Amino acid sequence: MNYLVTGGAGFIGSNLVHVLAREGHRVTVLDDLSTGKLENLAESSEGLAAGGGQLSAGLDGRVALAVGSVSDADFVMRHAAGMDGIFHLAAVASVQRSMEEPAACHAVNVTGTLNVLEAARVLGVKRVVLSSSAAVFGDNPELPLRSDSRTGPISPYGLHKLMCEQYGKLYTACGWTEATALRYFNVFGPRQDPNGEYAAVVPRFITALLAGRRPKVFGDGLQTRDFLYVEDVVRANLAAMLCPDAAGRVLNLCAGRETSLLDLLDALAGVTGKRPEPEFLAPREGDIRRSFGSGDEAVRLLGLPPWTSIAKGLAESVEFFLRKDLDEQA
Repeated sequence: MNYLVTGGAGFIGSNLVHVLAREGHRVTVLDDLSTGKLENLAESSEGLAAGGGQLSAGLDGRVALAVGSVSDADFVMRHAAGMDGIFHLAAVASVQRSMEEPAACHAVNVTGTLNVLEAARVLGVKRVVLSSSAAVFGDNPELPLRSDSRTGPISPYGLHKLMCEQYGKLYTACGWTEATALRYFNVFGPRQDPNGEYAAVVPRFITALLAGRRPKVFGDGLQTRDFLYVEDVVRANLAAMLCPDAAGRVLNLCAGRETSLLDLLDALAGVTGKRPEPEFLAPREGDIRRSFGSGDEAVRLLGLPPWTSIAKGLAESVEFFLRKDLDEQA
């Protein structure tokens, strides 16, 4: 099959690209490389080069890269031609940045999604799998959060993702293309970026512990999240692309586990053998106190296997960062 993966040089997108390439599919990656990295694609597509937005085929012949933004409608339309399906993961995936730059984030998150759906409509692409977020729920206290729970975003990012879900439902209802939205809770795993102001908590904690630094905790560390291993998210994306009953649906992707940041640190200390005292910082604007959900509907509808245990996922994540450190030192 021919698949387009927007944001395919990013954390989740690159993990998906690797699996698609291994399964023998031809993949075109759209990425502006603002947060995505060429090194994330290296294993499945040696020789990828960024330049002028031109396609550059990998040596294995299955992965190609087009550098540009999904906010450019012509760019998206051009590269969506001939595709059997589109996995749309490109986004400014930061609550904090959306609070600081709501208009710029809207251009990528909402207009970019509309450009993808419109390209699918015009070109006859049958299925689009959209990446959404638990941020659509806001600070909903009715836990666990289900796919039909009340939404109420408290950040532009959450609002952007809710708008994208609605666009997906609309395009499906109008018969223009089939869209399925997957609401990610807190995804972690290999290739997740530990650097930068908006880095996710798991890679930040791992790299701090491995380096012997005090991990930084925003707030008191008792805020909870539902952590899901990236391999589970990749499997769900693949299933959502092929499942006939998933058209027009919005599904939670979460393991149903409520884990505090301090409990996460304890679990990582058990894996790494290092227990430095955390450095507590002021809470971040737009952060949610408690979040965990039910992913039972996605498991049932998509025929997914049991979620990866958090212990196994953390162990494999630590192993990835250890290998990365050794490669960089070599």
